[in-house]
Amino acid sequence: MSEPTPSIFERVFLAFSAFGRTLASGRFAAGVARLRHGDAGASAAAALPVVMPEPLAAVPPPPPAPVAPPVVLREVTPDAALQLLGLLQQEGRLIDFLQEDLGAAGDADIGAAARIVHEGCRKVLRTHFELAPVRSEREGSRLTLPAGFDAGAVRLTGRVLGQPPFTGTLVHCGWRASAVKLPKLAEGHDVHVVAPAEVEL
Repeated sequence: MSEPTPSIFERVFLAFSAFGRTLASGRFAAGVARLRHGDAGASAAAALPVVMPEPLAAVPPPPPAPVAPPVVLREVTPDAALQLLGLLQQEGRLIDFLQEDLGAAGDADIGAAARIVHEGCRKVLRTHFELAPVRSEREGSRLTLPAGFDAGAVRLTGRVLGQPPFTGTLVHCGWRASAVKLPKLAEGHDVHVVAPAEVEL
């Protein structure tokens, strides 16, 4: 039984459809070529379904690397620092000692002056600050710092390689101020005058 002849409109649609499939599929194009040359198996080849390659699955991009939070700088007023410097000068004559040229002074003179400065500055520390060691271990002992240790409270020195935990020797216990008790300033007091000039009458 012969197949009915397609109408002109069906043939136009078939021509455009075959044109697109011929460009898209090499296998279909080979079947069309065999049909064009009168190959008996061409009709069977042309009837084979065209298998289009499946599109590759989209690979999701890797997650972005974690970004460290930006460092926020806060404004620090110099009032407390100037007040402390004034106290160290008042009790221990620290500024006078540090501003003095000690090149020509003998060791005995420097030692006597250092004792006075030491006693006065120590008095200021004990009066206005409560200090405690950062680490409770004895200096010279071995310790291990785990991952996530407070890098602001412990400074690593020497050859720092790899990732924590780190094992090393405690060279200095560090100091932490647990309380600060500076005296209140009077209204209008100029903290920039850390040591007033002295005039004896």
